[in-house]
Amino acid sequence: MENEKIKKISHIEKELRYIAGIIKQKGREILNQYPITAPQFIALQWLSEEGDLTTGELSNKIHLAFSTTTDLVDRMEKNGVVKRVKDEKDKRIVRIHILDKGESIIHEVIEKRREYLGAVLDNVSEREVDALNELLQLLHIQMKNFEGNKHQESRGD
Repeated sequence: MENEKIKKISHIEKELRYIAGIIKQKGREILNQYPITAPQFIALQWLSEEGDLTTGELSNKIHLAFSTTTDLVDRMEKNGVVKRVKDEKDKRIVRIHILDKGESIIHEVIEKRREYLGAVLDNVSEREVDALNELLQLLHIQMKNFEGNKHQESRGD
């Protein structure tokens, strides 16, 4: 890779790291107003987007050990944001179901994150916001394609 491109990629990585840090900190500040932790929020997001999941499926999605995910779900159940339900087709399978309180927290927190981002971008032109959106989508697509190709290569597809 040419030297100039290496410098640019280094700068992009640094900016993304700083942005991720700020978003993480702001997210924690918002979550402090709710009876859930950051890992619980991530779990609730997956349940909200994917529907009911087993503990194993959720564990894989949030990249936590099965036992840690079990403890997480126990605490979420005590807080009234999820409940365990038996699978309709196979009663041996237990799924985690997000409750209205959990959905409400997800929507409120995401709305507050959007308000924050809107305030941050308030003095940025619509054209620049559109360009930022397009470039972030491009980066996301490229990352998904890269990961997909990596998995295919490791399986020998």
